Amino acid sequence: MTTTVTVDAPAPTRRDWGDVHQAPSGVRAGAAGRVADALFRHVIARLPVRVYLPGGQYLGDPAADAPTMVLHRPQDFAARVGRSGLIGFGESYMAGDWSAPDLTAVLEVFAARAATLIPRPLQRLRGMVIPKPPGSERNTTRNTRSNISRHYDLSNELFGLFLDDTLTYSSALFPPGTRAPAWDDLAAAQHRKIDRLLDAAGVGEGTRVLEIGTGWGELAIRAAARGATVRSVTLSTEQQELACKRIAEAGLADRVQVDLLDYRQVPGTYDAVVSVEMIEAVGHQFWGTYFRTLDRVLAPGGRVAIQAITMPHDRMLATRNTYTWVHKYIFPGGFLPSVRAIEEITERRTSLRVRQRLSMGDHYARTLRLWDARFTERSDEVEALGFDDVFRRMWHFYLCYSEAGFRSGYLDVQQIVLDRREA
Repeated sequence: MTTTVTVDAPAPTRRDWGDVHQAPSGVRAGAAGRVADALFRHVIARLPVRVYLPGGQYLGDPAADAPTMVLHRPQDFAARVGRSGLIGFGESYMAGDWSAPDLTAVLEVFAARAATLIPRPLQRLRGMVIPKPPGSERNTTRNTRSNISRHYDLSNELFGLFLDDTLTYSSALFPPGTRAPAWDDLAAAQHRKIDRLLDAAGVGEGTRVLEIGTGWGELAIRAAARGATVRSVTLSTEQQELACKRIAEAGLADRVQVDLLDYRQVPGTYDAVVSVEMIEAVGHQFWGTYFRTLDRVLAPGGRVAIQAITMPHDRMLATRNTYTWVHKYIFPGGFLPSVRAIEEITERRTSLRVRQRLSMGDHYARTLRLWDARFTERSDEVEALGFDDVFRRMWHFYLCYSEAGFRSGYLDVQQIVLDRREA
């Protein structure tokens, strides 16, 4: 189904970017910058990447095909990294302190070595220098709606500019052998992903389905088209509004109910529970609550099918109390689980057990590449919506940062099926 997203609301207010427009200064900033510069040079000397400095000199790999990073303002770059670490690294890109002809390729080099970039003796100081997530972003029932709104309520029109006609904001699943998909392949691949989840959950005629995390309604539409009745919950007012519109246009409003409701407050029982890339927004403190909720609402004989972005277990443990650039600018309160964490939590705290898993991280890398290319192509339209150049650099960095994570294998995305069958 094709839905045209029209601009029918005022352009969003430009954000206050705070210190992005002003690099740190002063004696402490200068000292921290010198330390960061020395550490950066030490790291670059060991990586297959070339860093150009003003004047044409470069650091790092002499190979002509090495990914290239261009430092426009080395002092500001070092000051930001010295003050804020990896948050400063991302902010320095937002500020224009550095650029890259192929940003994903540069970020992939760093992502592939994330566990060893910082010398081991300095890693012991991690807890002293890296900020902790603010309590205001912890995903309590009071905070969660604000956290979700900061990302998903940016603008339906913005998301419509770089998503395909299905408005599906999660990894597609391409047919075997599709190494370099074109834009025209994306919608079918999104349907392939959705249909696989619905099949895994046993969704068909008469099935009562709960969807946790509505998106813009495509999964609910496809489930209802099978003859299911669907209750979908979201905390995004923008998504709720457009999802309801799309569902009505599909002639399925009598089969789908979309509620602005926290997943913890869902009543009733359902034959199938489906949740696509929503666990990442739960926060590790609430993973037990999330899976106990799935267990509570699942009817006897029912199945759960989720799609979850995952990270290695050791990196999850090392970073679970770290405040990152992604938290500050993209997904406040979020955190990625490991497969092991999902299995351990469900075994300890629920009657659910993992029965099937499909790893599809390479599919997410391809999905993100298509999104970023579309976002870049439509930059003028993004600007017309009121999103300034700092936002556009931020969003490009986010998409490339994510693609690099999947390309390097640091991140994965899994379709996971759970039920209560005896082992």
